[in-house]
Amino acid sequence: MTEGVPLVIPEVNPEAMTHVRIGGGGAIIANPNCSTIIALMAVTPLHRLAKVKRMVVSTYQAASGAGAAAMEELKEQTRDVLEGREAKPVIFPYQYAFNLFSHNSSMDPELGYNEEEMKMVKETKKIWGTNDVAITATCVRVPVMRAHAESINLEFDRDISEADALDVLGKFPGVSIVDDRQANRFPTPLDATTRDDVYVGRVRRDISRSDKKGLDLFVCGDQIKKGAALNAVQIAELLLKN
Repeated sequence: MTEGVPLVIPEVNPEAMTHVRIGGGGAIIANPNCSTIIALMAVTPLHRLAKVKRMVVSTYQAASGAGAAAMEELKEQTRDVLEGREAKPVIFPYQYAFNLFSHNSSMDPELGYNEEEMKMVKETKKIWGTNDVAITATCVRVPVMRAHAESINLEFDRDISEADALDVLGKFPGVSIVDDRQANRFPTPLDATTRDDVYVGRVRRDISRSDKKGLDLFVCGDQIKKGAALNAVQIAELLLKN
């Protein structure tokens, strides 16, 4: 969040790095947090269609977000529990296998939000270039090996239909739609694992509202790919084009 250092998702805000040139004296371009990238790949095309006024996000974050050692710990604990042995937490303070818990980043004791949640709040505003959006997040670590999932509730400044939302999402680069109500088929972390795209589904009106200004959606994205390494490569590719 350093002033003057752009946070860039190439599909979302490439204009933030137009001032940077190779051989132009040096500059830093930062990768946003993985959860922010995955959320904004899905929400930005909707925000361009109808301005987002409020966003409520719940994340279900995989072991990959904490690194290779956390992934190995999940494997070992799963094996231990299934074979009747006690799980031994090392990376995390709690048993990880067959459990979930609040994200393990540092907690602000006054606000009650952890660092991961506040990253989503602050980074979204910086990437969109506005403070005129209310954001709250709850981030949870789940026993999934790779690829994060997010449940997102959105309030817009005007009516937005499911059909219009699916149309703009389907046209947005880096987004794949998995939304088959008849077959009850929607995105899963396994769909996104090792894939470049962010997967979006469960697109539906928020029935708690009477003004038709709310939508719910479910998003999955590979934390290692689009949530980190792929996004960095795309930034480099964009820099070469500038």
